[in-house]
Amino acid sequence: MTTNPTSTSTHSSSTGSLVQPILQARNLVKRYGHVTALAGADLTLYPGEVLAVIGDNGAGKSSLIKALSGALIPDEGEIRVDGDLQRFRSPLDARSAGIETVYQHLALAPARDIAANLFLGREIRKPGPLGWGLRMLDHKTMRKETARIMGDLGLLTIQNIGQAVETLSGGQRQGVAVARAAAFGSRVIIMDEPTAALGVKESGKVLDLIAGIRDRGIPVILISHDMPHVFEVADRIHVQRLGRRIACVQKTDITMNDAVSLMTGAQAPPTDHDPEAAPARLVRR
Repeated sequence: MTTNPTSTSTHSSSTGSLVQPILQARNLVKRYGHVTALAGADLTLYPGEVLAVIGDNGAGKSSLIKALSGALIPDEGEIRVDGDLQRFRSPLDARSAGIETVYQHLALAPARDIAANLFLGREIRKPGPLGWGLRMLDHKTMRKETARIMGDLGLLTIQNIGQAVETLSGGQRQGVAVARAAAFGSRVIIMDEPTAALGVKESGKVLDLIAGIRDRGIPVILISHDMPHVFEVADRIHVQRLGRRIACVQKTDITMNDAVSLMTGAQAPPTDHDPEAAPARLVRR
């Protein structure tokens, strides 16, 4: 469904007030010569939800997420955060708008400790001349803040905040990356295949972490090929195919088989659904 790019969707909440999307993409187009990666792609994310984005290889998922995270500049279309039009020219612009991304290949510095990774690019300097003059880092404050953030997210199973990231398990490394995103992603967190390289136990911990972030009020966009994980944690499921959204449905209104059929084109998208509808738990029935 294609909507007016200047419109902003709202849906009534259980309190009778309007639920405004926190993030909207409208009619995004990205071409690479004769190849069209995005062909009028739309996306709507509401506060306090997990929106799963699924699609087959070549569906345009990566291009869509790169556009939302500032890593790609679309040729056409618009992106709005809290209704305000944004012009992302780099990931720093998206970060400034409160959008943090956790990529499948974690952007961590393995030889550095947990606190250094959490504050990578945002280091805290010592107060006074030691900080602004000699540019000395305040490692004590950063480790204290790291312990607080990891504790808030239930990640204090990591005993030593000062240990190198390369000594951590895959799930713990994912936890560090998510903690960094949660600490600085004030509006939206995007997670690209967060459980792809993890075992069953560690994947479960990451899914719990995603649910915990949502429960804190920060919405999450989850890109995943793992249908059981999608159906476990998502509120709505956005189906991407041939560079555009062909459906966005409540998790309870679709089966895993239906989702796979939509992704592959074996099943036509439903015509009686509203892809802009807010999560069911936010809307009065």
